[in-house]
Amino acid sequence: MKAIAIRQYGGPEVVEYTELPDPKVGPDSVLVRVKAAGVNPVDWKIREGYLDGMLDVHFPLIMGWDLAGVVQAVGGAVTEFRPGDEVIGYVRKDSVEHGTYAELVSAPVRTLALKPAALGWAQAGGLPLAGLTAYQGLVRALRVQAGETVLIHAAAGGVGSLAVQIAKALGARVIGTASERNHVYLRNLGAEPVAYGEGLADRVRALAPGGVDAAFDLIGGGAVDVSLRLVADPARIASIADYGVVAKGGRYVFVRPDAADLAELARLADEGRLTVPVASTFPLAQAASAQALNAEGRTRGKIVLLVD
Repeated sequence: MKAIAIRQYGGPEVVEYTELPDPKVGPDSVLVRVKAAGVNPVDWKIREGYLDGMLDVHFPLIMGWDLAGVVQAVGGAVTEFRPGDEVIGYVRKDSVEHGTYAELVSAPVRTLALKPAALGWAQAGGLPLAGLTAYQGLVRALRVQAGETVLIHAAAGGVGSLAVQIAKALGARVIGTASERNHVYLRNLGAEPVAYGEGLADRVRALAPGGVDAAFDLIGGGAVDVSLRLVADPARIASIADYGVVAKGGRYVFVRPDAADLAELARLADEGRLTVPVASTFPLAQAASAQALNAEGRTRGKIVLLVD
């Protein structure tokens, strides 16, 4: 099969479009022919070696954790899926070696859910990791309820765009930070936009004089400290970008594969309450360019690889 792999840590120059053996299918896994694979910041951070201290990595390493595709075969113990099923997955395994930037992926059933019919392949491929991050942050960590006001930092990005929609689906009011060029975009998603920078807390209080009930930091860089000025209970602050939030009483969120959560995201999509804004698509062979664009950190929505 064709795949995107690296044989050592490094920059975009170590990314190879190459031929590797087809994956084996274990008893609790299914073989998926990939149609689309989302590109996420964790992908190029793994490539650079930034996560070497916490992940068991083996080379050659096929990159990627997101996929949307079609089941080709199932393992002997699998009853959840059958060949022909269209699925989405956040395929993070116990070690990092056999990723989703490939034509074929062996995916444990615990990482998969049926693809929402309402989404095309590119949208579906961009949903799993970002969608689960948003969902688990808002629902599991922050326990957002209807009628509450939530502040989302970096609301126009890949995770932020989905977090706004999920918070709205939960019945919350959403205030989202973004550069001014993305304010119309955020309003269209249902958020009330505010600009980054000095005076952010005052701009939020102009919209919510009593502060906000919860805050979700997707960018770091002092967002947690601003949130502490706006949220009464530090336990209602969560971050995916600043582990220091824990020492300040908040929650750090590192997304986990969860089939039930993934199925809930699919349900929201099929009900028309969640869509996946796709900023750019690239063919599989151009994965290095896709990662470079992602690393710039200015993309509105998701970057997705299309696998032919």
